[in-house]
Amino acid sequence: MIKSAKDFGELIRVKRKECGWTQTELARRAGTGERFIVDLEAGKPSCQLGKALTVARTVGLELGDLKARAPFDDGEDTGLDFLPTFGNRQ
Repeated sequence: MIKSAKDFGELIRVKRKECGWTQTELARRAGTGERFIVDLEAGKPSCQLGKALTVARTVGLELGDLKARAPFDDGEDTGLDFLPTFGNRQ
């Protein structure tokens, strides 16, 4: 589960590397600057959500995937089950 900007950035980094792309290549494909990719992967919390979601789609992630457990997830219960979810579960 993505619990922070750092988790989201790590997932983007993992997916980018699975695609075999450099940060420069991902920035070009997503229509962003390389600095944005660097900040996003570093977990900078002030990154723009719209751009971040574009980058996620570029590496093959869909919004519904963000609830999925990431490979680095510690499995800890966040206590946030009361929040709405996206995708097939509403």
